[in-house]
This record gives sequence, structure tokens and C-alpha cells, in this order.
Amino acid sequence: MIEVRQLSKRYGGTHGIHNISLTIPKGAITSFIGPNGAGKSTLLSAISRLIPMDEGQVLIGGADVSRADSRELARVVSILKQSNQLNVKLTVQELVEFGRFPHTAGRLSANDRRYVDEAIRYMELEEIRGQYIERLSGGQRQRAFISMVLAQDTEYILLDEPLNNLDLKHSVQMMKVLRRLTDELGKTIVLVLHDINFAAAYSDTIVALKGGRVVRHGDADEMIESRVLREIYDIDIPVHNIDGRKVCVYFR
Repeated sequence: MIEVRQLSKRYGGTHGIHNISLTIPKGAITSFIGPNGAGKSTLLSAISRLIPMDEGQVLIGGADVSRADSRELARVVSILKQSNQLNVKLTVQELVEFGRFPHTAGRLSANDRRYVDEAIRYMELEEIRGQYIERLSGGQRQRAFISMVLAQDTEYILLDEPLNNLDLKHSVQMMKVLRRLTDELGKTIVLVLHDINFAAAYSDTIVALKGGRVVRHGDADEMIESRVLREIYDIDIPVHNIDGRKVCVYFR
């Protein structure tokens, strides 16, 4: 599991996140939701050590993230940021192969190539695996980076708005892949989501942030309630039960 203890991060004297403590369960999908500027991406980046913490501690699997060896940490935790820039010219195949670097240092075995092929197939990139990343559409690029994370095959997967640039088909496909990774392989997945219907449909746990603080945290079913969503977003969001699933209607 992931333990966050009294975590704070400031930007120019203003808190990005303030004194956050929570436990993220192992072998489950946890979604961070909330309005823009709530601190969702900051919290995810601090958990993964992409940005330094000003105060507090993060433990992943009992290990203190701030003291972990970088390569060892990369074998346990993978992260996909909201925006990804490349300074080198890579094909889809080469990018996904890079996901195996923490395990192989660039010397891929037959087993490593199996992980790469599987990740490419998951994201339906077989036909463009030889194309350069810079020539792809935004959605294709996003799927390629997600494939790289899948190929890394870590126990913990952190994704910052993974549905960015994806059409409806590939958004659903992506969430189904994550659900399978959790249900079949026991992966612990933490992601930032803006679409609360995707959060409702695929998450086990939802953490709601607002103003740099956690305002609500609980099972997906108890979080997707009109009174709770009103507290988070400051608007009325009716929730309907359709075929046993909660659906939020926020576009009226």
C-alpha cells in the first residue's frame, strides 16, 4: 500500500497541497478527483518523487520514497505525467522498449520483448510500432506512452490524466486494461481523472481534493453521491442508477 503522512508542497509561499495524510490500498484502483488547481497532480508527483516534498513522508510498500535508490524505485513504481516531451527521435517500439530499462539497462531479453509486445498489443499500436512518436496524433502519442508504462511492469502505476487526447473508444479500452491489471495481476493503480463517470465506473476508491486538501476519501460507491459531489465541485450533480451503475449528469 501507499502511505502519505502529513505531506505538504508549496509554490512561492502558496500551498499546492497542505498536510495531506491518507492510505491508498494495495491491489486496487484509486482515483484522484476535484476541480482544477485542487492539488491532484501535485500530490501524485510528490508520491512518485517527481517533485520534492516540503514536509511529510511517503511510504510505498513500507519503503520511504525519499530514501529509495532511483533504479530500485523505478522497478516498483511507474508514472506517466500529464505532458510528456521527448528530446530524442524514437519510434513507438523504441519508446515502449524504454519501459524495460529499469530491469535491463537497455539489454533486452526475449522475456523483455514479450512485455513490450504485450503492451503494444494492449494499446492497439501494432500497425504504427515503427512510426516516429513526433509524427503521431495526440491520442496515438498518449497510447504509446501508456504502453511504455505498461511494459515497465511495476507493482504500482501512477497516471496523471491518462485519458488526455484519447477518444471514447480508447478511453474505455484504457480503463478496462487498468481494471484487468488490478483484478488479474494485483497491480496498485493511482490516477488523476477529470471525468467522474470514468472514476465511478472503474475505481475502487476515490480521493477528492479541493484547495490543496483532501476533502473526501472513500469507496467509489459512497463518493458518487450528489451531496458529496456538491461539496467537491460547488455545483449540483444529479446521480442516476443505470443498470446497477451510478451515472453523473453534469451537462444539463
